[in-house]
Amino acid sequence: MDAQDVILSPRITEKAMSKALETQYTFTVRPDATKTQIRHAVELIFKVNVVRVNTVNVRGKARSFARGRVRTSGRRSDYKKAIVTLKSGQKIELGGVNYFEQ
Repeated sequence: MDAQDVILSPRITEKAMSKALETQYTFTVRPDATKTQIRHAVELIFKVNVVRVNTVNVRGKARSFARGRVRTSGRRSDYKKAIVTLKSGQKIELGGVNYFEQ
């Protein structure tokens, strides 16, 4: 599996931003990706040293909504997220801008 295929996107949430100040970054990754694959992908793409990788399988929420006069229910997709801890003093910049330090 290629490094760009493992990491799907960064998770830009309020909690992820606060953890980024402690050198922890959160990414959405492929559901079948292992911790070792995630570590190598982050090190290869962002040129940083990874200390630890924690993963969480997140189940999609059940949602109900109305369209016209018909009430239907659906489900959001399941996904896997990885919390990556970097060596102290290092940071990740995306597109020349560090979105995690704002």
